Amino acid sequence: MVQCMSVSTVPRSSSGVNGPDHVSRRKFRFSETSHVIFGVQRHGFGGPFLPRQSSIYDVGIEKQRDFTVKAGWLFKGNDKESDASIERSDSAMEDIMIFFYQLDLGTRVQYALNVEQYEIAQQLRNKLTEVDAEVIKQQEAKRGSASKSEAQDKAISILRLRADLQDAIQSENYAKAASLRDEISKLESQSLAVSIKAQAYINTKFAFRLGQKLKHKKFGYRAVVCGMDPVCTESSSWMESAQVSKLKHGPNQPFYQVLVDVRADPNLLVAYVSEENLLAPEQPDTERFEHPYAPFLFYGVDAAGDFIPVKQLREKYNKPRHEVPYGPQDEENGQDG
Repeated sequence: MVQCMSVSTVPRSSSGVNGPDHVSRRKFRFSETSHVIFGVQRHGFGGPFLPRQSSIYDVGIEKQRDFTVKAGWLFKGNDKESDASIERSDSAMEDIMIFFYQLDLGTRVQYALNVEQYEIAQQLRNKLTEVDAEVIKQQEAKRGSASKSEAQDKAISILRLRADLQDAIQSENYAKAASLRDEISKLESQSLAVSIKAQAYINTKFAFRLGQKLKHKKFGYRAVVCGMDPVCTESSSWMESAQVSKLKHGPNQPFYQVLVDVRADPNLLVAYVSEENLLAPEQPDTERFEHPYAPFLFYGVDAAGDFIPVKQLREKYNKPRHEVPYGPQDEENGQDG
């Protein structure tokens, strides 16, 4: 089994764990040239942890549209891309990298406290707070909170324009009244669109859960859910490349960030897949699943063969812990639920 993987665009910090320089920077952005390598195994650490050589303090929180996030095994048996590569997502990869960054920062805060380096611990804690706040802001935008606020702002603007329209009519300024009427009509259409989007985010019911093992209906690979969105949040160019318009439900359905079993496709790693293209197995999937990110996103597997998300991942998507059903038949068969 290959023990390492390469993640490009994740810069390495030249300072060590205890150096203060890496926490004093105000901006963190992805670099296009540097690389970092970290092992797949946890090397004895309790819980998810990025090993020391995977320092990623320069990870960008602000979205940059001119970079490309690439990840892959160091030793690829075949450089030819599969058809499934159309669902590769740079933004999904970036999302996971930032999540790793948060985990790493949290671990380093605890380490600094353990060795009584309180000043460094405070610097790291301040940076973690800054990162967490920015991530929450981005999550709210993706989950429709921004759309809800936008709809409220547009409603207020419409009320103001209606008052101006009434004044224009009373003063017989009909040219201005016509212009205001057109602007109100445009804002009403926009307000309806964002209201529908916000409501869709709130009412979405996901067919699959974090850590669940699934199979791609079209490409056949095995995958594990590590993230989810109520609708497709990718760019229009990505949706065109991934042929989202050809889907039965288009972009207006849940989309999932999934880890792809590297034995099926070592070049894909992370895909962004529509709900209609994923299928839950009829029987528990207890077969081995290999992926370099799994040890950091999941504690292990449950009795049904699905992965158990780490607490931070459940909190990120506001999902409760999934409990494997347990009944008398399990006890009779000598199974541990």
